[in-house]
Amino acid sequence: MFVETPARACGIDFGTSNSTVGWLRPNQPALLALEDSHTTLPSVIFFNAEENCISVGRTALSEYLAGYEGRLMRALKSLLGSSLMDGKTEVQGRSLPYMDLLSQFIAELKHRAEVTAGRPFDHAVIGRPVFFVDDDSAADHKAEATLEAIAHASGFREVCFQYEPIAAAYHYERQIVREELVLVADIGGGTTDFSLIRLSPQRARSADRREDLLANGGIHIGGTNFDRQLSLAGVMPLLGYRSMLKRGLDMPSSHYMNLATWHTINQVYTRRTWAELQELYLDTLAPEAMDRLLKLIRDRSGHWLAIQVEAAKISLSAGDSVTLHLSRLAPDLHHTLTRLEFEQASTNLVERIGVTLSNLLANAGVSTEMVDTIFFTGGASGVPMVRERISSLLPQARRIEGDLFGSIGAGLAVEAHRRFG
Repeated sequence: MFVETPARACGIDFGTSNSTVGWLRPNQPALLALEDSHTTLPSVIFFNAEENCISVGRTALSEYLAGYEGRLMRALKSLLGSSLMDGKTEVQGRSLPYMDLLSQFIAELKHRAEVTAGRPFDHAVIGRPVFFVDDDSAADHKAEATLEAIAHASGFREVCFQYEPIAAAYHYERQIVREELVLVADIGGGTTDFSLIRLSPQRARSADRREDLLANGGIHIGGTNFDRQLSLAGVMPLLGYRSMLKRGLDMPSSHYMNLATWHTINQVYTRRTWAELQELYLDTLAPEAMDRLLKLIRDRSGHWLAIQVEAAKISLSAGDSVTLHLSRLAPDLHHTLTRLEFEQASTNLVERIGVTLSNLLANAGVSTEMVDTIFFTGGASGVPMVRERISSLLPQARRIEGDLFGSIGAGLAVEAHRRFG
């Protein structure tokens, strides 16, 4: 889509792992730089207790990894639709509503985009997953309403929403020369979303695309779920997960579940958790593993460990094994993870994604040979077994890889121009 003048509105992809802002201008790339020259901003906030300041993105991660005292919050989008969203968390000795936490991040995203663009943005199209919450329409509507309220609190005067895979489709549509029936597979940090849509240069000129969209579907499985399964299968046993107690019972799993889940890591740092673990230490048959767990919690290294697991997941998408260096937990501690372990831990997730796609095709009445193209986007679409499962259901379709972290933001910029001019 050629534009003669800059668009009035921007498109915002508030992602579980990374966020982008798109804005259409003549002869310019759609995505705006948000952190130095980077067009992605990791969806991270760090409350630095030593410097008494708040940082976001890569700066937040670097301050946390450098050892500054404080509170790191990541996977903020995962709070939407969860029971935590209406609650509060303790930050630097004060109680902070999660609503305010997300508003701070969206406001910073807006500010950075405006600095790069050299103009304010009062209107925006915000991307959303097909389902914030699976199989609960009331909770899903509440999550969107919550995000709209957060956007208004962040300074936007008018916002509307578009499904993220449809936005990615509009970005892809700018590249094609003939009509295609496209399955957009958007596998992000928190969700896997599919859109089945007819695209062409001629259809792109239409303001109303409802007849082109054949189906939407999705499931609340994304990159952070793969991180969680890899952590539970390959790393948490080093800390005592699935070990035994002297009284013949299994070690309780709840604290390990929290540690393996990005947006609940901070829950292991409470006084209550520490007291429970002290009691369990007296009863454990795996004291060495429990020593590592207690050191991790005492040093507040939960996010550091999650970052190691995430990096291992990425490495295992390209190689057969990776060695984790975990001397922060115990001197000279190393542990090797294999792709086979990762695949075995992720089998259920991949199958559920496959079932979601099969149901989408069946409900749309589309046979597999009718689909021309699979357009992959989202960081977690780089996991080979996920791609292979999706591709196995559409063996005749060609595979196209979009900008894994930028296609949605760029497509939302197209939608923002379409809706607001």
